[in-house]
Amino acid sequence: MLDYIALGILVFVVLVMFYGIIIIHDIPYEIAKHRQHPHQDAIHVAGWVSLFTLHVLWPFLWIWATLYRPDRGWGFNQRLQKDEEDISTLKQELAALQARMATLEQTENR
Repeated sequence: MLDYIALGILVFVVLVMFYGIIIIHDIPYEIAKHRQHPHQDAIHVAGWVSLFTLHVLWPFLWIWATLYRPDRGWGFNQRLQKDEEDISTLKQELAALQARMATLEQTENR
């Protein structure tokens, strides 16, 4: 009787581990699907390939899936625009400080 119980537990554990690994490897695909990622099919296929490559690709798939967001896309263009705005603001502040310094030097020389 205990042999059958042990066999049942063994089968249960093997099935849970098998489906658990599949569910874990689908996490990047689920993230990509939720974020409407343009490469979600490639992420899904790469997740299956990662099962056969000893999970080497899986962390990179996670990163790839989380980089894209539907509200801002990849986010690179908006960051460049913000940087340009910051640079122009800094240039204006620098010009104002240079003008202020020039007037202070003129008043000091008198």
